[in-house]
Amino acid sequence: MTEKFTVYLVDDDPGVLKAFSRLLSARDYNVKPYASPQLFLEEHDVGVPGCAILDISMPGLDGLELQRALTTSVGSHRPVVFVTGKGDIPTSVRAMKAGAIDFLTKPVKDEDLFDAICRAEDRDAQSRRAHSELASIQAKIGTLTPREREVLLHVVAGRLNKQIAGDLGTVEKTIKVHRSRMMEKLGVRNVADLVRMAEKLNLAK
Repeated sequence: MTEKFTVYLVDDDPGVLKAFSRLLSARDYNVKPYASPQLFLEEHDVGVPGCAILDISMPGLDGLELQRALTTSVGSHRPVVFVTGKGDIPTSVRAMKAGAIDFLTKPVKDEDLFDAICRAEDRDAQSRRAHSELASIQAKIGTLTPREREVLLHVVAGRLNKQIAGDLGTVEKTIKVHRSRMMEKLGVRNVADLVRMAEKLNLAK
């Protein structure tokens, strides 16, 4: 069963939290409102699919600082939508450059808000797929012996079996065995697939 998309609302205005919570709940979103940026960060679970709708001007941490705190969290790629009553061009540019989905000015039209959340859902799903794929590749790499990993690095660097054998001080037949086992463990059939996999982990040079 797919986990329901959660919208985290962070705004120090209780009226805004109440209005947005009601609006989003009516569209069947799981809504978690926070009047405090600090409390949101304390309870934030990066494993839950969702996005954060942040106000810009808040006591303690402002919206841009909160966005920065989110993006520096380990494993956190939480999509962010800004909704503010005090928007200006320099602030919106900074927010968008830092990866915000949108920068909306209060009062916000319902369709603009839902459009931004839909785009946040798409980005969140893409990010989670990429993260899952990367974790899968790292797990496969972890099954390699030290020698198989050495052979992997030589193969993706474009070295031939004979050259690898010379580099590692062994015979070509042994390299062929290591290479075959390495590719089987990684679930790849050819060098092109191996290189693509290595590039995702920045192993190819």
